Amino acid sequence: MPESFDLVVLGGGTGGYAAALRAAQLGMSVALVERDLVGGTCLHRGCIPTKALLHAAEVHDGARDAGRFGVRTGEVTFDWAGVQKHKERVVQKMHRGLESLMKNRAIEVVRAPGELRSPGTIAAGGRELRGGKVVVATGSRPKLLPGLAVGPRVITSDEALALDRVPASAIVIGAGSVGVEFASLWASFGSKVTVVEMLPTLVPLEDADLGKELQRAFSKRGIASLAGAKVEEVHPGETSVRATVTTDGKTQTLEAEILLCAVGRGPVTQGTGLEAAGVTTDARGYVTVDESCRTSAKDVYGVGDLIATPQLAHVAFAEGMLAAEHAAGRPVRPIDYDAIPRCTYSTPEVAAVGLTEAQARERGHDVVAKTVGFAGIGKAAALGETGGFCKIVAANDGPVLGVHLVGPRVTELVAEGMLAVGWQAAPGEIAALIHPHPTLSEAFGETALALAGRALHTM
Repeated sequence: MPESFDLVVLGGGTGGYAAALRAAQLGMSVALVERDLVGGTCLHRGCIPTKALLHAAEVHDGARDAGRFGVRTGEVTFDWAGVQKHKERVVQKMHRGLESLMKNRAIEVVRAPGELRSPGTIAAGGRELRGGKVVVATGSRPKLLPGLAVGPRVITSDEALALDRVPASAIVIGAGSVGVEFASLWASFGSKVTVVEMLPTLVPLEDADLGKELQRAFSKRGIASLAGAKVEEVHPGETSVRATVTTDGKTQTLEAEILLCAVGRGPVTQGTGLEAAGVTTDARGYVTVDESCRTSAKDVYGVGDLIATPQLAHVAFAEGMLAAEHAAGRPVRPIDYDAIPRCTYSTPEVAAVGLTEAQARERGHDVVAKTVGFAGIGKAAALGETGGFCKIVAANDGPVLGVHLVGPRVTELVAEGMLAVGWQAAPGEIAALIHPHPTLSEAFGETALALAGRALHTM
């Protein structure tokens, strides 16, 4: 017999479990269908495990460089199996916590592949679940370049996380967050890395100044990078892989132990029954939704990487909560995607929110921009990390449009930029607020002072 719930969620990643938790919080009966592990890509094959590995790399770098602070550590080595155990401990801890939340909120978790049979019906594990409302959150998977297949020498981020070693050398195709994070991680542990990016700068979706600064910083760390480069051919062999790359009309062949293909992710729609439910997709395969995340099918919502919004875990969280609240009949406010922070956890870190300078000009704004480097910030000097900068883009005599950071711990600083962009603060309003000294946040405050014509420590 069919089992009925107020809400049935297909997919237990960040968007799906956020929808389930919020709906249960609002008093709805909820079933969550997940074919693998609750937490999805972010918890098990993405955000959390990569950050655990990147922190281990940061600790390794800090120990190796401790001598410049007068601290003697002796020979610095690492145990990759131990690093992987640290990653697994973090993931398992978070997973146990999430499972407890599901149980405490009385959410029925169905651990099986699920498929829509109609707008309100999902078949899963031999059961038929009927939902007054349905949220589809089946996520995404890594893309590959045409003609490439995963194998011993060609991998995606999924396989990279499970490697039993640090590769002696690596070619990384794609300089978005995934590509530069793995490049940074492997380089910290001694790998010889070359990053290849088709677009003109690294982290190409960010302000061009960030990509240029990251490329300079990578060069100092011994990470080679080719921007504006086209991959012509890839030839995996028994012991290495070769890639033929053209840059500025010149062709060269790169060879390494492994090639990481980090060219983006595509939505998971196959086998989900979207067509049977009347859910439409666009030419790229993304589910089409309105500003409330409603699909073309009545009472069916789409959230997370399944829809054509920024593929970020915190975006999926917000969309899942929005869908649940709308499904519960609550008034909702559309998400302002311009005010979504973006973080890349390489060394140095990159973080941004709002419009790039180029985007602001394309939208017709009369733009002013100021940049303040960390070199003049006392806390950065104390940390021994004076590279990078804060850049604020604002409308002339108007609000802040974008905040762009590269440097030490900037992923922890960008939330202040989020407030500035989200609340449409004017630089003068920010400049009137006092930033604590000595902190890295002074870079943001000093940049706002510069835009307001009141900078003390910069020209």
